[in-house]
Amino acid sequence: MRDSNFWYYFIMVVVILHFVLGFGYLIYKLSPRKNDTKKEEVADEEEM
Repeated sequence: MRDSNFWYYFIMVVVILHFVLGFGYLIYKLSPRKNDTKKEEVADEEEM
């Protein structure tokens, strides 16, 4: 019975880490970067 508790907690830790890393990656990819804003400003100026 002790082994089943180990595997239960091991799988739960893997799942929780998966969610945490996934949300961290999404926040990283969706956050605006300094280079992106400069490119947008240059593109807006060229259109005028």
